[in-house]
Amino acid sequence: MSTEPDYQWPTPPEGGYTAEDLDRLPNLPPHTELIDGSLVFVSPQAIFHMLVLRVLERGLIQAVPPELTVVREMTVALDQRNRPEPDLCVARADAVTGLRQTAFHPEDVLVAVEVVSPDSEARDRDTKPRKYAAAGIPHFWRVENTGGRPVVYVFELEPATRTYAVTGIHHDVLKLSVPFDVEIDLGDVAAR
Repeated sequence: MSTEPDYQWPTPPEGGYTAEDLDRLPNLPPHTELIDGSLVFVSPQAIFHMLVLRVLERGLIQAVPPELTVVREMTVALDQRNRPEPDLCVARADAVTGLRQTAFHPEDVLVAVEVVSPDSEARDRDTKPRKYAAAGIPHFWRVENTGGRPVVYVFELEPATRTYAVTGIHHDVLKLSVPFDVEIDLGDVAAR
């Protein structure tokens, strides 16, 4: 018989949770997201996911101009019922308000990056990009695992329709001049 108490799952309020609830609910697992008023708990990630994030984060930190910052696993309060957590985002440096900050506003985010995992394929490929685009985030990068090698799909917001258009598919090197100059060797993930 276990001596640990049973976990008390949060009971959703009528109408669902709000973006502010993520900061108020006790005992939520780390990296809990809010999608359409529902809590989404993130599963443990594979080593591929962690290595891709490390390589992209290091490359981005070296590439971004001083007015931007690279942040890992910080939620973006898109609206009252949606507060997803991109794996990485590039945001305005002046949008960082202090060490207790738990979210950015969409107008502060320049790039949202999602590394697709088996448990989050639909969210990372469809739900989250649609919501990021509708909120006006100008750039979205989706990273897929193709036989143990990362492939980065780069999207740019088409402002009239608030949808993303593919601007590139990068297999070995992520090299871009928009929204800033960046060159990241994606082979560093497979070499580890």
